[in-house]
Amino acid sequence: MARPKYLPDNFTLCLIGTVILASLLPVHGQAAVGFNWVTNIAVGLLFFLHGAKLSREAIIAGATHWRLHLVVLLSTFALFPLLGLALKPVLSPLVTPSLYAGVLFLCTLPSTVQSSIAFTSIAKGNVPAAVCSASASSLLGIFVTPALVSLIVTNQAASGGTSPWHTIGNIVLQLLVPFIAGQLLRPLIGKWIERNRGVLKFVDQGSILLVVYGAFSEAVNEGLWHTIPLSALGGLVVVSAVLLAVALAVTMFVSKRLGFNRADQITIIFCGSKKSLAAGVPMAKVIFAAHAVGAIVLPLMLFHQIQLMVCAALAQRWGARDTSGESGSGATRPAAAVARR
Repeated sequence: MARPKYLPDNFTLCLIGTVILASLLPVHGQAAVGFNWVTNIAVGLLFFLHGAKLSREAIIAGATHWRLHLVVLLSTFALFPLLGLALKPVLSPLVTPSLYAGVLFLCTLPSTVQSSIAFTSIAKGNVPAAVCSASASSLLGIFVTPALVSLIVTNQAASGGTSPWHTIGNIVLQLLVPFIAGQLLRPLIGKWIERNRGVLKFVDQGSILLVVYGAFSEAVNEGLWHTIPLSALGGLVVVSAVLLAVALAVTMFVSKRLGFNRADQITIIFCGSKKSLAAGVPMAKVIFAAHAVGAIVLPLMLFHQIQLMVCAALAQRWGARDTSGESGSGATRPAAAVARR
């Protein structure tokens, strides 16, 4: 039986189920301490496998396109934070202060890797450049995101009052070190991971679900749903839609005005308008106080689903056009499967 098109994907349904489970049966006490250790191990394993999976050849192939990468990075780490601050008079009345802090955190995050590459491929964009831009964004985000959070997220209760250098140190230890270890061991385990992509998907999605369950458990124990009205959740949908629409419009306009060909424009649009749930949830766990993480990641979870639906529609539409002579090398159909993640 075919799956109804109006239903979200399985991972989104699992996220919703995890939030409901944490709301009804939150983990607490000594069980929460043990669960936190399990989550840390899962997140470390996730970044280890991503490091082992990332192809150095693909990165080198797209690394020379520095103008494209610069535009993507500026969109990711400059345009979004500026939008989050500039639109505060319009956006902040729609949500609670804790949710607005989550929106600002969302604006500081790196781009996605898997879905950016997949949508670029489906739309017949420059796939090698997308691999390079998305991967560079993900790596730079380990350092740039906590620094930006310290500058624009001023809620000290949410951030726990820790210094950005302490936060960066924690992120390097929990995320970057396992990633580098995976890269170093890629010659030994890279082929096995390529043959067993389901393992990476299981760890990827499983670690996010663990972090979400732990974060919302802590937030529920602190009274999360008593402080967020339904009107604020509706406002959050509007905020997410506005941010995505502006980012898409700006990247379309800028990439065209700077003279990029169609394939490069597609790459800039998809890589420059996306935010990573896979990187954002573990980072939130490290950067923010435990009781605040639930409200902080809620805007990211919603934005993630909206960006997937909108970008999937754009990719299918653009991919159906005749772009012979301008489509980037490496655009392959199998990447469509990755876009569902």
